[in-house]
Amino acid sequence: MKGLLFWVLSLTWGILMTAFGLLVSLVLLIAGVRPSRWRWFLCFEVGAGWGGFECGPMFVVERGAPESMRCHEAGHGVQNILFGPLMPFLVSIPSAVRYWARRIALARGRRDLPPYDGIWFEGQATRWGTKLFGGTQHKPRLRRIK
Repeated sequence: MKGLLFWVLSLTWGILMTAFGLLVSLVLLIAGVRPSRWRWFLCFEVGAGWGGFECGPMFVVERGAPESMRCHEAGHGVQNILFGPLMPFLVSIPSAVRYWARRIALARGRRDLPPYDGIWFEGQATRWGTKLFGGTQHKPRLRRIK
């Protein structure tokens, strides 16, 4: 029943990110990437060593992503059904900008970055995803960019 409510809210209140997710899903399907079902979500696995992103009730993660990463992205899916049309502006765009800023900083050799979950929307996604979907707290790996 909870999964059904999640999808109803994703297709109504959270329609902006869900519509984006449907577009991303279509592109991935055309490219030959097949989704799997993970809890209430459709999950696509692509590439390696980059992380993941959420698109409403769908998410895309690196191949072999740990359970904690899936839980974190699922936490963003829960944020989508709560924040609805504000999700892109409150969470998704700031999260993407922050992700790329961190990658660039790491590529330039910075190691004094605050914790990934140190900003409210990332910490909230990790806490909610872990609580609702299991797994352990997500601690992103710090990798040197080549």
